[in-house]
Amino acid sequence: MTTSAQTIPLPARSSAPRRVLAFARRHVLTAYALLAFAYLLVPIAIVVLFSFNHPAGRFNYIWQGFTFDNWVNWDGVPGMRSALELSLEIAALSSICATALGTLIALALVRYGFRGRGGTNLLIFLPMSSPEIVLGASLRTLFLNRSVALGFATILIAHIMFNISYVVVTVKARLIGFDRHLEEAAMDLGANEWTTFTKVTLPLIAPGILAAALLAFALSVDDFVITNFVAGSNVTFPLFVWGAARVGAPPQVNVIGTAIFAVAVTAMIANVFVQNRRAKGAA
Repeated sequence: MTTSAQTIPLPARSSAPRRVLAFARRHVLTAYALLAFAYLLVPIAIVVLFSFNHPAGRFNYIWQGFTFDNWVNWDGVPGMRSALELSLEIAALSSICATALGTLIALALVRYGFRGRGGTNLLIFLPMSSPEIVLGASLRTLFLNRSVALGFATILIAHIMFNISYVVVTVKARLIGFDRHLEEAAMDLGANEWTTFTKVTLPLIAPGILAAALLAFALSVDDFVITNFVAGSNVTFPLFVWGAARVGAPPQVNVIGTAIFAVAVTAMIANVFVQNRRAKGAA
């Protein structure tokens, strides 16, 4: 005797938890990424919001009312304009010098074998791995022992020193994936070493160099610990903020922070737009 097999349906109540579990598995990474992104952006949003605050006293911690006066009179706090100009000047000079030196060091480390290459790689990572307070104290001791007056020059030297490490690491990451056959093809077509570097190598590694320069600029503007040891009587913007926060940070500090953030985001978006246009043009 034969019987036809019948499919027994699963109970409806067991399918709902499975669907919920499957939905959670598919979207848990997305939810985690959104929470992490919000965690990073909430402090920035607070800075931007309180740049439009009209505090009743010295402390810009409680929302009192909306105003544009902080943006119109962004330099109304004594000493803040000069501190910002000093920070921007130091950042521009240090990022240019560090990018030029770091790019050449990265090219040497990636493309050439020489005695002391391993030690050089180790020395490059030391400023990144050492605590900033140790670097600052060591540089201050070095300058004082050599009778070097603390000021603009010592700040510039210190910023170039720690920025070189980040530039080398960033440019090396770009050079490791570089196709050397493109340079060989250019030289086979008659280009010399300099022409090959300027026409082939440099344009292809330019995004990495630009990223390194922007990173060095941001690190220089942001640095407080090392600068505090080697600044002498000079006051950069982070030193000004630290001094102002002890008696009540004015809302103009939030204005400068918001402006720096907006410029950085604009530069990043412009860089992505240019790279996408170049990629479409090459295709």
